[in-house]
Amino acid sequence: METVRKSITFTNQQDNWIKLRVQNGDFTNDSEYIRDLVRKDQQQHMKLVELKNAIDEGLQSGKSSLKISDIIEQVDNGKL
Repeated sequence: METVRKSITFTNQQDNWIKLRVQNGDFTNDSEYIRDLVRKDQQQHMKLVELKNAIDEGLQSGKSSLKISDIIEQVDNGKL
């Protein structure tokens, strides 16, 4: 995988936090920690996109003719 070198700036507090995570053995170096944060952000973003798509799909499907009690019953019976 091709890599790209970036130069980023942190506050002293942020830098100390990164160093602490590395010293604790959670990560082998600063770069590994930052890459882990980016991966987690990507995963969170994808979950948000999926949720937005599900909401849009629900809104576009229109109003249900079912009563709330009917929906709850179907969920409880594993039909939804």
